[in-house]
Amino acid sequence: MATIHRPATDIGVGKAARTPADYVWAVARIAIGWVFLWAFLDKTFGWGFATPADKAWLAGGSPTTGFLKGTGEHALGGFFTSLAGQAWVDWLFMAGLAGVGLALVLGVGTRVAAVAGGAMLLLMWAAALPLETNPFVDDHIVYAIVLAGLALTGAGTTLGLGNLPVVQRNGWLK
Repeated sequence: MATIHRPATDIGVGKAARTPADYVWAVARIAIGWVFLWAFLDKTFGWGFATPADKAWLAGGSPTTGFLKGTGEHALGGFFTSLAGQAWVDWLFMAGLAGVGLALVLGVGTRVAAVAGGAMLLLMWAAALPLETNPFVDDHIVYAIVLAGLALTGAGTTLGLGNLPVVQRNGWLK
């Protein structure tokens, strides 16, 4: 297999010339990051979009109960229903939403966020099996594929903080 050697300026190190694709990936990164971050904020404060104020995490509600309790009739429903409302699941889920959202919006830790976000999305996809409108693919799978693309293209370097020296020196922050 041939190895492709590209100058450092082509992969986001330093002041590289950006391509239109770089900006598309950056906007996709920020948009998906906002989806995760918004879910965290709405579930925390109950701003009335997906979460009413009386079911907000800060009001004593469980951010996982609504979704997971509704999986009872699905293939893996018994497993996911048993997780609903458990404090450790709520904390892990909310930390994931906040961490993935912030990392993607800022463009730091994009690879770690893509893996964590992809895992979260695949678990939500599995909780909904069998799917009602398509036998295999839903928005969770599409988002997970886009997250993989973000990680593989170094999307944090365009319109993000991925070019900071500390990020460039520490591979896990890319």
